[in-house]
Amino acid sequence: MTNLRVETPVFEHHRDPIGIGERAPRLSWTVVTDIPGWTQRAYEIELSDGTATGPVESDRSVLVPWPGAELRSRERRGARVRVHGHDGSASDWSPWSWAEAGLLDPADWRAGAAAPPLELLGVPDGPAPLLRREFTVRGPVASARLYVTAHGLHETEINGQVVGDDVLAPGWTSYHHRLRYRTHDVTALLREGGNAIGATLADGWYRGRIGFLSGKTNLYGDRTALIAQLEITYADGTTDLVVTDGSWRCAPGPVTAASLYDGEKHDARLLPAGWSRPGFDDASWLPADDLPHDPAVLVAPTGPPVRRVETIAPAEVLTGPSGETILDFGQNIAGRLRIRVQGPAGHTVTLRHAEVLEDGALALRPLRQAAALDRYTLRGDGEPEEWEPRFTTHGFRYAQIDGWPGELDPADVRAVVCHTDMRRTGEFTCSDPLLTKLHDNVVWSMRGNFVDLPTDCPQRDERLGWTGDIQVFAPAAAFLYDCAGPLASWLADLAAEQAEHGTVPHYVPWVPLVFGVSPTAAWGDAAVLVPWTLYQRFGDLGLLRAQYPSMKAWVDQVASIAGEDHLWDEGFQFGDWLDPAAPPDEPGKARTDHVLVATAYHAWSARVLAETAALLGHDADAERYAALAGEVRAAFRREFVTPSGRLACDTQTAYALALTLDLLETPAQRERAGRRLVELVAADDHRIATGFVGTPLICDALASVGAYETAYKLLTQRNLPSWLYPVTMGATTIWERWDSMLPDGSINPGEMTSFNHYALGAVADFLHRTVAGLAPAARGYRRLRIAPRPGGDLTHASARLDTPYGPASVSWARDGDTLTVTATVPPGATAEVDLPGAAVQEVGAGTHTFTATATG
Repeated sequence: MTNLRVETPVFEHHRDPIGIGERAPRLSWTVVTDIPGWTQRAYEIELSDGTATGPVESDRSVLVPWPGAELRSRERRGARVRVHGHDGSASDWSPWSWAEAGLLDPADWRAGAAAPPLELLGVPDGPAPLLRREFTVRGPVASARLYVTAHGLHETEINGQVVGDDVLAPGWTSYHHRLRYRTHDVTALLREGGNAIGATLADGWYRGRIGFLSGKTNLYGDRTALIAQLEITYADGTTDLVVTDGSWRCAPGPVTAASLYDGEKHDARLLPAGWSRPGFDDASWLPADDLPHDPAVLVAPTGPPVRRVETIAPAEVLTGPSGETILDFGQNIAGRLRIRVQGPAGHTVTLRHAEVLEDGALALRPLRQAAALDRYTLRGDGEPEEWEPRFTTHGFRYAQIDGWPGELDPADVRAVVCHTDMRRTGEFTCSDPLLTKLHDNVVWSMRGNFVDLPTDCPQRDERLGWTGDIQVFAPAAAFLYDCAGPLASWLADLAAEQAEHGTVPHYVPWVPLVFGVSPTAAWGDAAVLVPWTLYQRFGDLGLLRAQYPSMKAWVDQVASIAGEDHLWDEGFQFGDWLDPAAPPDEPGKARTDHVLVATAYHAWSARVLAETAALLGHDADAERYAALAGEVRAAFRREFVTPSGRLACDTQTAYALALTLDLLETPAQRERAGRRLVELVAADDHRIATGFVGTPLICDALASVGAYETAYKLLTQRNLPSWLYPVTMGATTIWERWDSMLPDGSINPGEMTSFNHYALGAVADFLHRTVAGLAPAARGYRRLRIAPRPGGDLTHASARLDTPYGPASVSWARDGDTLTVTATVPPGATAEVDLPGAAVQEVGAGTHTFTATATG
């Protein structure tokens, strides 16, 4: 029997669409069918308010414009879809999908900012005070919503129950531009009669220490505060409002210190029993200060929050060189520990974290000035006590447990993985277990560095949204997880910081530390290249439209700096950061000329901006930026390319940029440049000779000139420096340096020695697109490119991806000279199949099997 059905529609990029900020949310749906080659001819959308489009002749199913009246604040509306195929088929209606708007106008906010008195705060990263208020529910409740955020971090409770499952709420944005709030359905937590609401407030990114070299405190303000608005709708239609104001009461709590970097101290003896329940006596508590705040900066989230997504049991109990107890969890993560402990009152257990061991002990030097130390002081009432810090996370694989009362049972300790709760979308595997492990490590590095925003590392005194790192990693990230919503939020911050500072900062949100804001190639180009990547992978033209002013401002600024000769030869540059030839204490001392790198990126961003302008209908801009891109390309060739195709800068990164960014003029130049790149890679014994800029491009550059075997030799090299060397050293994440750990097990003496940095893992995109052979050929994978290029000793590889149109996959195996490829194309999409030695062919939806002559 033929099957044709529409899955539940999705609003924008939301998987939990309560409290959304879009007034006219776009709709997406996927179709499930066994009809070969099925394509959509028309769709129908029906809304719960009676709006009905009737059949709309269109093949669109991704981010389709909202068909009805705009949502009002608090309004809940449903949508369902049915589709019609070109073959005459028609589906039934999809299940209803519901979205609820948050508070869309600043005037909707009646809540003040309830701030604990200064005497309760202490120095930054100090105590986390408690706030509470009681209220009465006067009858049966139809619905109740809590709209909540904070200056600082908060955990909110109603009647003794924690609201929601967020971690580190409200996350980190550029708070003076955008402060996210979340909407919680708290209907089930209320009861008729007396009720209480309470919150614990920590300094977090708002007031606590952020950044390296002693960091910055009080960046956004010197007072933490809760901003909460509880709206109760009764069964009879009447409403009540409970808001933060000066009527709230404040007192010290059990968290005596909370720092994102240094950890948390919790004294369970100081927790007032029943403090967030009705009837608690708070007469001795201090009144909160009702501080003003700007509701215009309050925004609804575009993606999921940080959550506890997994728990991991210890893999091994180790004894350190001084007899200390060390737990190995077998995986480097971002998160914290959860303990279950029983002992006398006042006894303190200490939890210390590190990513690696050195000489059998925790290696603490890479943490720099982050203590990564949690302390729990027992209540001691004779019952087992369970505790997990709430206002910190650490990057760690190993934890040293000191002061455990009695004998430690490993079952009483768990590592809790915390990161942005994105949906996993892409997978990869192959016949080489080290290469598969490398890919697994990339996934874990993304998990560890998407703790609300895309960071460089999760462990040391940094954890900043470095623009260069996500610029190179975005293609891999967009395959592995549905990160469109989180990155859209980060890009909004980037645009806001750019507008304030006059250029794209090195990291977003911006924290003034040892250097000022200045334009830098590859880092600032994130303003153009990250939105473009998200458009290619998720098909979101609206994101390009929103970021277009930022994209344009960046290219215009660089064009002004480069001047009439179009060479970007002024100002500070990171260049090919962490070139493996750079000294440990001089990570920017790369072999590739910084001017070459900067000019190449200028040409790239100008070209992408021209394509963006054309898509958005800005024809004059499209023509102007296309001309600019051509002029910069010509300037690049004049300065750096000989007529034969040799480069003035004879490095792998230079050739990778010239080849992948189409900076050469003739086929002869490309051939010579490609031949020279192969020679350079071979001369380095197929070991990596590239840094942050060249590494994401080197394999693609080799593939672009047909040097697949050279690319595979580079990819599967195990000697230092290489992608697989860390795997052979037991790495479970991607390292910041190729040699973060030296062959003798000692740690690189450089100050920047993280063991969880995703930038060099950008090669995962090559694994997906070229090794497995699954790539987009049109925006949002509307058209797939099935083009595996087997090589090396691989006998099989596969990749699968939940595209915006549904699941797609490619798997191949070779047996002697025969290559067998199986590909699945989702309904509504098509694919171009380009196999070695075979003519390119077009296929439609369904599962297809092909054979070709294997290469290599």
